[in-house]
Amino acid sequence: MRFVNVQKSYDGETLVVKDFNLDVASGEFITLLGPSGSGKTTCLMMMAGFETPTHGQILLNGEPINTVPPHKRGIGMVFQNYALFPHMSVSENLAFPLEVRKLSRTEVAQKVKRALAMVRLEDFGNRRPAQLSGGQQQRVALARALVFDPEIVLMDEPLGALDKNLREEMQYEIKHIHEELGVTMIYVTHDQSEALTMSDRIAVFEDGIVQQLAEPDVLYEKPCNAFVASFIGENNRLVGEVTSLSDGGCIVRMETGEEIDALPVNVASTGVRSTLSLRPERVFIEPDKGSLPNIYEAEVREVIYLGDHLRTRVCVCGNSEFIIKTPNALGHPVLRRGNTINVGWSREDCRALDA
Repeated sequence: MRFVNVQKSYDGETLVVKDFNLDVASGEFITLLGPSGSGKTTCLMMMAGFETPTHGQILLNGEPINTVPPHKRGIGMVFQNYALFPHMSVSENLAFPLEVRKLSRTEVAQKVKRALAMVRLEDFGNRRPAQLSGGQQQRVALARALVFDPEIVLMDEPLGALDKNLREEMQYEIKHIHEELGVTMIYVTHDQSEALTMSDRIAVFEDGIVQQLAEPDVLYEKPCNAFVASFIGENNRLVGEVTSLSDGGCIVRMETGEEIDALPVNVASTGVRSTLSLRPERVFIEPDKGSLPNIYEAEVREVIYLGDHLRTRVCVCGNSEFIIKTPNALGHPVLRRGNTINVGWSREDCRALDA
């Protein structure tokens, strides 16, 4: 599937989606990620055929499908509210899209049986949706989207109604089904951990624009702007003025006077303000003198024990909400509220982004 210069407006004035371009490879799992109102669900609805682009083209196998109705696109769809027929059994729900396509009774029975096995519900075919748990209903909805062997499956916040443990279990289940079938999946969510877990690539949306499209590890390790850095994972932000700039680095002066050696990612010139992005797990406690270009005094404000790691809040470089994550196995006796400690980080882990 391909989007070429796609725009969408509902009122003829405000663009909900602005110049959207995307190539989805066959067999890829791609996630549209962003906050509410960012345009990601509108893009999914245009893929499905429930919305029509105001401008631009959507292509499937090289053919434009802007005016092709949803039922003729051969696309499976999974909704957050499951959208199962309550008066039908599980097997009847799965058979429905096959019967609409005029398959024989034998083919319907075979495909329903295979789909039930795929989602581990072989013994639930005769039950009604109301007799199933939320997780089981979501499995049925997924099986129904896959039962007719579509080229593409679209998923709109499909796990949003599930509790945390079940949601995590379903993430892995959907990922494994995708790997097994090799079907193209396009997934919409506002949950960044869900996107990181499941996706081959992630398109991060904000204000109708894709801010960055990349593999999960690239998005996390190399955000291209301050929005992506703050939306993907936890992130420390330090704001200052760029005082010098070179190919390999830049110096950013904080309002409290500290100068930080950072990696210039989205910095045009000196004299401009910049937001520094630094992941909490990339901060070292009590580093050896001279081992890092950035070492500063910090006051410990709070230490929270979280089992496998400690989450420490410190005040450093004028930021009193600066977070450090350290593995619990390391042991840090200096991490006590009120203590003054040294913290440090490398240039490469401190990215200078737009203000």
